Amino acid sequence: MTKYMWTGSYTAEGSKGLIAKGGSSRKAAVEQLLKSVGGKLECIYFSFGSDDVVIIVDAPDNVSAAAVGLTVAASGAVKGKLTVLLTPEEIDQAAKKSPAYQPPGS
Repeated sequence: MTKYMWTGSYTAEGSKGLIAKGGSSRKAAVEQLLKSVGGKLECIYFSFGSDDVVIIVDAPDNVSAAAVGLTVAASGAVKGKLTVLLTPEEIDQAAKKSPAYQPPGS
């Protein structure tokens, strides 16, 4: 599975729903959403600042993660950003590759 970080900011309607039903209900909803695509919630935190929520998840693939992101965005209750997370070992593997590259203007 691939690990992803999803950060989001609630709209006014999303904030009203969070106030009405609480954070635990959002956690349960996220768990169910991920389960429906074969994924799993690692953790969820609510935060101050530009992001209201930070979620770390495991998803089977990019297509599943994108489907979750699209579904959440279509709700209109939250605006989010999905980031693929890499392990230190994956960065080690990437550092050992030698892609052919020509910078612009060269």
